[in-house]
Amino acid sequence: MGNSIRFRLWLAATISILVALAIAGVGLRYLFELNVERRVVSELTVDLNDLIGATSFAADGRLSVQAALTDPRFSIPFSGHYWQVQDTGSGNLVRSRSLWDATLALPDHATNGELREIKEFKGPQGELTIAVERTIIDASGRSFRAVVAEDHQTVKEAVDGYVRDLAPALILLAIALMAAFFIQITVGLAPLETLRVSVRNVIAQRTARLEVAAPREVQPLADEINRLLDAQEKALARARSRATDLAHGLKTPLQVLSADIRALRKKGETGLADEIEKSAAAIRRHVERELARARLAPGVSGKASCLVADVAAGVIAVVKRTPSGKQLSFNMDVAEDATAPIDEGDLSEILGNLVENAARYAKSSVRVGASAAAGEVVITVTDDGPGIPDADREFALSRGVQLDSKGGSSGLGLAIVSDIVEAYGGRLAMANADPGLVVTISLPRHS
Repeated sequence: MGNSIRFRLWLAATISILVALAIAGVGLRYLFELNVERRVVSELTVDLNDLIGATSFAADGRLSVQAALTDPRFSIPFSGHYWQVQDTGSGNLVRSRSLWDATLALPDHATNGELREIKEFKGPQGELTIAVERTIIDASGRSFRAVVAEDHQTVKEAVDGYVRDLAPALILLAIALMAAFFIQITVGLAPLETLRVSVRNVIAQRTARLEVAAPREVQPLADEINRLLDAQEKALARARSRATDLAHGLKTPLQVLSADIRALRKKGETGLADEIEKSAAAIRRHVERELARARLAPGVSGKASCLVADVAAGVIAVVKRTPSGKQLSFNMDVAEDATAPIDEGDLSEILGNLVENAARYAKSSVRVGASAAAGEVVITVTDDGPGIPDADREFALSRGVQLDSKGGSSGLGLAIVSDIVEAYGGRLAMANADPGLVVTISLPRHS
């Protein structure tokens, strides 16, 4: 999962969205709190002006408030709404009933007539409080300080309510943005998925090149892959040509060696002739295998197809004429219209080796069958011979291996079959029957 581009992009987008919305939430809360505080200060300023208008000095010089503020909260003890007027000269003060016997401890007063906001100072019960205050000097030179305050809890409750309403909206927005990013990432990576499918088709040999119309950002990658495929095809073609030339070039010296071997035998030098013939046989085995491998295209066609019954019938007809095949019965359990996704020559090479091996070891019969399974074609060759011991089956697929010397086999048949089957993306399996051996070839169908 950690190596997935889709997962990394989606994870990065999710983290970015959550961080951005968290910052936005904190910022919106702060702005809302500032707005609520401005509203509170505005309301307190109105009350302060009313309080100043109702305040005067009596004839005896005492400070007097003619009419209390009409808001009932100023009459409820410790309601969170307070007013207070203090004579700056004598220190006498008049306060709202809500203060009870407490006093608002304000910092130094401001100059004459200046309105000052005081935020988050301690209220009568130690709570945070917002206040506005103004110092007034009358015509006689006497002055008083008026203040109206409100518990900051009011602001806090308003902000908390706003956050409770804001949180679900932010959560829904986060979900919507993550869904939008997921869709965006899916759409953005779709060309890569198309490219992947095209590469898979090349690997499965359905096409020779990437056949994809990619966006500007991806097309250079597709072009480079196509150039790489072209270069690989040319390199494989050259390698196949060199292998074929080498194999054919060795055939003439081998024919000369065969003539020399016959000449040595006529002279009676059989020991030397046997040694040379043994070496020549080893060279011939390698030549045969390289020719069989070189005949496979540098990427076999994914569109190849042939009738299994026709190929099997031809192979059986040939094997029947061999010394080991004349004494056997051959059965073919293949539908006439059964097809296999493989070149006819390659299937002939496969069945030729398998049927010839089966005839070499069979006691009385050889059977060739074919059936269609889920997404593949299964071809079987069965004999009633002694089979192969479990420990020797994998060994039997090795190049040039002979489990015995019966029939003069080169020992390359199963190895060549394995090469061809692998080239078509198939599987080769062997299992002992009762009696005999069953060789199974599974070839994937073209999708």
